[in-house]
Amino acid sequence: MVEPDHHRFDTRALHAGQRPDPVTGSRAVPIHQTTSYVFDSVDHAAGLFNLEVSGHLYSRISNPTVAVLEERIASLEGGVGAVCTASGQAALHLAMATILNAGDHVVASRNIYGGSHNMLNLTMPRFGITTTFVDPRDPQAFAAAIRPETRLIFAETLGNPGIEVLDVAAVADVAHAHGLPLAVDSTFATPYLMRPIDHGADIVIHSVTKFLGGHGVAIGGVVVDGGRFDWAADGKFPTLSEPYDGYHGITFTEEFGTAALSMRARAEGLRDFGGCMSPANAFYLLQGVETLPVRMARHVDNTHRVIKMLDAHDAVSWISHPAHPSHPDHELAARLYPKGAGAILSFGVHGGRDAGRRFIEAVELASHLANVGDAKTLVIHPGSTTHQQMSAEDLAAAGIGEELIRLSVGLEDPEDICADLSRALRASQRS
Repeated sequence: MVEPDHHRFDTRALHAGQRPDPVTGSRAVPIHQTTSYVFDSVDHAAGLFNLEVSGHLYSRISNPTVAVLEERIASLEGGVGAVCTASGQAALHLAMATILNAGDHVVASRNIYGGSHNMLNLTMPRFGITTTFVDPRDPQAFAAAIRPETRLIFAETLGNPGIEVLDVAAVADVAHAHGLPLAVDSTFATPYLMRPIDHGADIVIHSVTKFLGGHGVAIGGVVVDGGRFDWAADGKFPTLSEPYDGYHGITFTEEFGTAALSMRARAEGLRDFGGCMSPANAFYLLQGVETLPVRMARHVDNTHRVIKMLDAHDAVSWISHPAHPSHPDHELAARLYPKGAGAILSFGVHGGRDAGRRFIEAVELASHLANVGDAKTLVIHPGSTTHQQMSAEDLAAAGIGEELIRLSVGLEDPEDICADLSRALRASQRS
């Protein structure tokens, strides 16, 4: 359970979940590079294994360094608990595996990250879990797709790569009216720009690899438990509301109350699936979280400068970012994201795939690679890379055309970013 913290966001980004080491006095979070922990007694060991006492027993399940990162992110998001994982994909799988069973159904927005779409569309059906994909801009589309066997609504707060803005409160209302939780991937937003739990979301997922970590040096994910959904209300979620033989008949909603989801995810999901975060990665990612407010403010400022440059360039056919007046969600973003709607944007280059290829190959400062949220500016062509496993029909439905370039705006001097992009755009128009 996350401890109450009266401090403001910037302070919690530096301090939540940690006190100076009581043995050494270390101000920095130590890296507890250990697999296991000595028990005080046989009874103490038994209590740990039965979830009767708190503490660490094996680093696949919990680790002191990872625990600091978990509590810090949960504090920033306003959740009651969090579970860190080996990657963002592992976090998505953990959240779903904790509450879903064979025969269950998910309603998801169609504009999600290609890897998430692939998992829901192709992989999870192998285990009896199916998904219907809908327009994220239409809350009633989520409602219309709900079936008796539906158990989860899933969406991204800022879509990938079109940067559609999810009306979190409206979709949460739809989910809750049907007795369902809303899970959101808020990787692009981070809690600095928007806290989905405050708007009604029940589960928040991040690829901590991205903006939270911010430096492209460590992979990790997190599931944040909002603590507000009643998992025992109507019997739809037996993994949480019914006795579990894996811990001698424990019922998670009875034993852990509002933290039932995060406790089951840790006690079963990390134990049995094993997708845990390493303590070294937790340490690296903590360094990023400490500077999150400063970095995100600069990311947003630089993004607005880049949008202005792209808007004036003859080689650019369109721009998709909520800060641009042409974006369909411009007004919604102004309400939900007063600090700015992130540092990811997409744009089209005149000349289609060939022009996009020439642009990609002409950038020098920007890096061409499969990541976002780095301190450095990054570019990619999603249709042939991150979303290449999607069908032509799914790509079209998600608004991913051959001319689309995704840009993750970094922390370099904005004049240098703009000069590099402008030079590459000119090169894109040469036949």
